[in-house]
Amino acid sequence: MSQSRFNSIFLVQRLSLLRTLQRMVGNPSTAEDLLQETYLRVTRALGERPIEHLEPFVFQTARNLALDHLRARRVQARTLVDDVPEQVLHNVAAPAGSSEDAAHAEQLLKHLSVSLGQLSERQQRIFILSRLHGASYLEIAEQLQVSASTVQKELKLIMAICMGVADRHQ
Repeated sequence: MSQSRFNSIFLVQRLSLLRTLQRMVGNPSTAEDLLQETYLRVTRALGERPIEHLEPFVFQTARNLALDHLRARRVQARTLVDDVPEQVLHNVAAPAGSSEDAAHAEQLLKHLSVSLGQLSERQQRIFILSRLHGASYLEIAEQLQVSASTVQKELKLIMAICMGVADRHQ
């Protein structure tokens, strides 16, 4: 009975929930993912116990998921900056120099590519999802069905490999 009531509430409130999530996380795709997760979490909760005030519970669940997502992104950003030496951070956006600098950068990219190519398939996916697609630890963990801690540890290892390559070829 309460599941069918939830389905009705969810369908009626879907757009409002989605807009709220989009405002909170600033990304339509992430908001859609969080909306789906909201549906799953509320369905799971309904299977465990009756929920008296269902509509506020749905909105609170969505809000909590968005806040968890934002918190995880802040932790990820802080962790990534903490893992990379300050000198490297400043050199990332350095203006283009001479043709020697360009040749050196090209060689460094080739070495990095070789090193990244030797990573396991899962490590490569983690690197691509994180660095090229901007996915959070939690998003990667869900997609690869591993823990967020595993993703963090793998990324730390991958970054150490990249730093080692950069140090050897400076």
